[in-house]
Amino acid sequence: MTDVLDRVQDSKTQSKPGRAAPKPQRPGIVDCDIHPLAKSAAEFKPFMSARWWEHMTTYGSGVRQAFASTLAYPRMAPEVSRADAWPPGGGPPGSDLDFMRAQHLDANGIAHGVLIPLRMNAGNQRNLEFGAALCRAINEWQIENWVVPEPRLHGSIQVSADDIDFSVAEIRRCAQDRRYVQILIPPRNSEPLGRKRYWPIFEAAVEAGLPIGMHVGGVSGFPAGAGTGAVSYYYEEHQSLVQAMQAVIVSMILEGAFEAFPSLRLTCIEGGFGWAPSLGWRMDKHWKAFRSEVPHLKRAPSEYLREHVYLTTQPVEEPEKPEDLARLMEWIGYDRLMFSSDYPHWDFDDPAYAFKHRMTDEQKQKLFAGNATRLFRLGAA
Repeated sequence: MTDVLDRVQDSKTQSKPGRAAPKPQRPGIVDCDIHPLAKSAAEFKPFMSARWWEHMTTYGSGVRQAFASTLAYPRMAPEVSRADAWPPGGGPPGSDLDFMRAQHLDANGIAHGVLIPLRMNAGNQRNLEFGAALCRAINEWQIENWVVPEPRLHGSIQVSADDIDFSVAEIRRCAQDRRYVQILIPPRNSEPLGRKRYWPIFEAAVEAGLPIGMHVGGVSGFPAGAGTGAVSYYYEEHQSLVQAMQAVIVSMILEGAFEAFPSLRLTCIEGGFGWAPSLGWRMDKHWKAFRSEVPHLKRAPSEYLREHVYLTTQPVEEPEKPEDLARLMEWIGYDRLMFSSDYPHWDFDDPAYAFKHRMTDEQKQKLFAGNATRLFRLGAA
């Protein structure tokens, strides 16, 4: 693994734009954010009942926003993806397993990859029964179409947080299969995720021994823009994604979810990590003034953040001075950071060049493999 990760340290070997990165000598990296995509909706038909397949082909998706099936905001790149990620045999980026193997898994030394299916917005459907059927189909599709033919890949149990009974049942059903390594919930739901109505889902997660994964996105039914209304630019929407994740963390800490479920773990995916220290500092400062309002919190909020929340690295914040990033990562703790690439999206982070500061072998091992291996119990029977 050191052979692979040493590429991060030598800035002299960085390739010019458009040039392929050096091929690693041996694998070892765990990538916590790989996006698979179906070539067409027909791939889900074998995993849906006749009723819900007819519903999907007749009525389509209906999420909590003004438009039925479009993304929450028009993306600036086709399929939100790298220009070179389109498979030569056709289909959208992320839909061809052989091409994914060649371009990413093999080329970048990926020993394990966690699948994060995003399309179809299954977790935010207004018709909860259809959302449940869609979640289950996506869960089965991940295993049969991706994990069975490529054991390096692992599934995420997609649930609809506003359908509590289904979510609990689906977690218990899927958790019997160790090829699923986390439970996927969008950060934007009809209510803040820390509310007690969602606690049965957390209880099921703890019972299954699986972390909750929260990938940026989701549609709450309210205009995107961190609660300030509809935004003007994609740039603004892209920024607000992270603010929504911060709001979920604050909700889960202050509502007492982590106090109620001491073994619950939350993974924040594709939200960066540079904001974490200041979020903890701010909560701690205000806790000193408002702690009588939240007597259920037995410790400072930053302690819950530090113990229960894991952060994936993409998109890596890149300050002018690499040593500033090093100091920031030390504040967070290398035992709470996990590498993610966001393949095949346009803001993909290459593991060879994602970090410009020097790290010790121990720090590299934790960041690129150890933390995720432990959290997701990769390789466990």
